[in-house]
Amino acid sequence: MSSSADRGIPRRDVLAAGSALAAGGALAGIATSPGSAGAAPGADADAIVVGAGLAGLVATAELVAAGRRVLLVDQEPEASLGGQAFWSLGGLLFIDSPEQRAAGIKDSLELARADWFSTAGFDRGVDDPAGEDHWAARWAEAYLQFANGEKRSWLSGLGVSWVPVVGWAERGGQLADGPGNSVPRFHLTLGTGPGVVEPFEKLVREAAADGKVTFRFRHRVDELSTTGGAVDGVRGGVLEPSDAPRGTPSSRTEIGKFELRAPIVIVTSGGIGANHDLIRANWPSRLGTPPERLITGVPAHVDGRMLGISEAAGARLVNRDRMWHYTEGMINHSPIWPGHGIRVLAAPSSLWFDANGRRFPNPGVPSYDTLGTLELIQRSGHDHSWFVLNKRIIDKEFVLSGSEQNPELTRKDLAAYLASRLFHDTPPPVKAFLDDGEDFVVADDPDELVAGMNRLAGADLIDAAELRAQVELRDGQVDNPFTKDLQIMGVRNSLAYVGDSLVRTTPLHKILDPAAGPLIAIRMNILTRKTLGGLQTDLSGRVLGTSGEPVPGLYAAGEVSGFGGGGVHGYRALEGTFLGGCLFSGRQAGRAAAAESA
Repeated sequence: MSSSADRGIPRRDVLAAGSALAAGGALAGIATSPGSAGAAPGADADAIVVGAGLAGLVATAELVAAGRRVLLVDQEPEASLGGQAFWSLGGLLFIDSPEQRAAGIKDSLELARADWFSTAGFDRGVDDPAGEDHWAARWAEAYLQFANGEKRSWLSGLGVSWVPVVGWAERGGQLADGPGNSVPRFHLTLGTGPGVVEPFEKLVREAAADGKVTFRFRHRVDELSTTGGAVDGVRGGVLEPSDAPRGTPSSRTEIGKFELRAPIVIVTSGGIGANHDLIRANWPSRLGTPPERLITGVPAHVDGRMLGISEAAGARLVNRDRMWHYTEGMINHSPIWPGHGIRVLAAPSSLWFDANGRRFPNPGVPSYDTLGTLELIQRSGHDHSWFVLNKRIIDKEFVLSGSEQNPELTRKDLAAYLASRLFHDTPPPVKAFLDDGEDFVVADDPDELVAGMNRLAGADLIDAAELRAQVELRDGQVDNPFTKDLQIMGVRNSLAYVGDSLVRTTPLHKILDPAAGPLIAIRMNILTRKTLGGLQTDLSGRVLGTSGEPVPGLYAAGEVSGFGGGGVHGYRALEGTFLGGCLFSGRQAGRAAAAESA
């Protein structure tokens, strides 16, 4: 995950530069707050947290709760506090929750454990302390206990609440020992991503008002400083002030240098999702050649720089080739960051075809298996694929990922959200893509639809008669109560769950039924998102070195640590586990660092 440039970062002399030094902000003169252990002699704080996303905010809140003084450092302006979590849909995985029980969903820790480990596929030295998956598997077990235990009550106590209808993501659709969720577990936060960030931002801002936290925005860390093998601070460049709105690229013009000291540094800087060069450099060989064309699911500051910087300070990077990219990405008609794409969270009714118009085999069904479908797309020889559906399906089944794409949920208006799912025509955010999205083709018949698909692709890749024949064969199974079509079985299974039947899955019908039209085709692009490998950590969040021993003074949490242990998800995720991984790993690292600095 680290580029050669990152691994070769030179040590820089710290430059005193007038206003830049003031911007850098040495804090040695700030008095220790009541209850603080007190910073070490010559230190600027008890701990430095690098990255002001969700994991960084959680870790900072835990440190402050224990009476520690914290420097929170981030290269972005204050407008981007909360990081990419702010842009998320806010899904969280719980096990045997009240929402599940109310819907008649029978879940258990044992079932969730079986699902997680069969999905993760840990196979890199689980039982070997030197193995890349050793700590990842231990983190997985700890996280499952957390999701089945205090996770919900902890967040609820902070004011977080959830939509009563539980979503069913990553359904698998294969054998019982294959990947996927056996039951719905995806709990949508009321308030989406901002609703998850909100309580921790509030705690940290209150601590800042009390002098216990000092923000250092526009401070780009270029190096972890070490003394005698122990990490004891950070060095880097002060970037010029920026009024860039949240999520938009900010200036990288450097106006000075800074150096900050603390006996503990916690790295919470995120992954590599906006760095296409690093993605391609670490692309898994099992998926063949990296895609030539990618669209981007995270802001440009998600650049992966701290992975290489931490490695240069002695940290061990593991599972570099594990990553999570969505296959249902659409180019945003109103982009916020470069190459901005939006993911569709679809129920199982849309038909999925490769770029040549051939219907995908299992697991090429929407909502079933993200990386399984990515493998199918990669084998097709093209970087895009197609959904074929109709207006009846898009009206009910399409949810767009992102806080800005779900305004009712984001403003915590549950009644309006449920009304939009139950009674409205095409939801306004989806309608905006229908009207203005460059990946959409709308037509009254298959011939016209295919002509538009080929125009959009820039080549006559799809034969209209062949595509029509495949859709007609599928439609011919709709009236068959037995059916051999796996996707139709999946739709019926979805409709058997009351939550999907109410708000997510369209009653089974023929795609070519004129009453359900017009027909819609959507070019689906590969959308970059998550880093599943990263800095290897023990269960306290301490970063391990190449020897397997902790690097003194260095912790990590969130995506930079593979959401815990250097890859808590293994090869695949169950969804609702990325924000949850930031929460859990941030809490673990913050509490452990607070105990160490007592």
